[in-house]
Amino acid sequence: MKENLVHSEAGDLDKIKIVVVSVSPQSRASLAAKYNLTVEDTAKRLTKFFHNLGVTFVFDTTLSREFSLIESQKEFVLRYRKKDIQSGMLPMLSSACPGWICYAEKTHGDYILPYLSSVKSPQQIMGSLVKDYLCSKLMKRPDQIYHVTVMPCFDKKLEASRSDFYSDTHQIRDVDCVLTSIEIEAMLTTEGVSLNMIEPENLDCFISKETPFPPELYTHLGSASGGYCDHIFMYAAKELFGQTLSKLEYKILRNQDFREITLEKDGEVILRFAIANGFRNIQNIVQKLKRGKSLYHFVEVMACPAGCINGGAQIRPMGESPKELLLKVEQLYHSLPVKNPAQDSLLKDLYEDWLGGEDTGKAKQMLHTQYHAVQKMNNALLIKW
Repeated sequence: MKENLVHSEAGDLDKIKIVVVSVSPQSRASLAAKYNLTVEDTAKRLTKFFHNLGVTFVFDTTLSREFSLIESQKEFVLRYRKKDIQSGMLPMLSSACPGWICYAEKTHGDYILPYLSSVKSPQQIMGSLVKDYLCSKLMKRPDQIYHVTVMPCFDKKLEASRSDFYSDTHQIRDVDCVLTSIEIEAMLTTEGVSLNMIEPENLDCFISKETPFPPELYTHLGSASGGYCDHIFMYAAKELFGQTLSKLEYKILRNQDFREITLEKDGEVILRFAIANGFRNIQNIVQKLKRGKSLYHFVEVMACPAGCINGGAQIRPMGESPKELLLKVEQLYHSLPVKNPAQDSLLKDLYEDWLGGEDTGKAKQMLHTQYHAVQKMNNALLIKW
């Protein structure tokens, strides 16, 4: 913002950047719990706060998560149909958690990578939307937009810095800066304001700030990490077996962070999914996979216990126990109306207008990525004394 002011005063208008902030639902819920606000009120007050700082657009990453869910559904069905003719298809492991991805690349290398979903995380899909689609609509170059995300996790900074999300052509990243929930709290403190003191203002519409109606906040079925397990399970049941499911019931296994759901037909399990949060449960999944004893077709994997809602950069408890705060944040997260991504007209429009359809080359480029085994360095400097 200060750089924009300097360029403006110097008359270097071409160097002024449009600042875009994209806020995750988990961070918004954490801030709502901190300031005893509703999720909707928090979103509107955050929008005003950022606008006051000079931000042009404030968006909700729920839109980009819809892309992630839709693409994950289709990828799973494709993998399932190839499972008998190609190895490494199943189980499909979710890839939205950068802590889990970092662990998989560094610890298990090429062995585990084929099982990872190729779909980008909501953060990085939002980066593609902003730096490609929004740029074209605003008739700006990608380097004329500075994109900031607000996330519940420090590892999202590492994700944003991956070389896969850097454009050599424009020499920019899809996400230029990641701020965490606790860093937003610190920014408010530095500015000497409480979120409660800020007047609410509607979020910006993604297509154009001048769109006559404000966007509505909503959420998705399933876990507070995005609901990948629920959405893919219900889609697969319909697409593969013709079964329409309206309610899912999970079985708790070793602990609350390891849950399983199955679909049966004629007494036989035909789909077996799981949610595995926390590294103890992740290691259990990985070891069974390595020994050839994994029974799962899909696993929603998140590094943090309780998932993204309990990310390491969420606001710390004050005067309440961590368990009480977590419950409060989770209730706020789920307080919004539920929407089915497949019924979102904006998403359908973006598939056509931005990507030219659902299964195009551009859709693969903008919505999917790849992973790389990280070679271990046998360097004396790395020895732990």
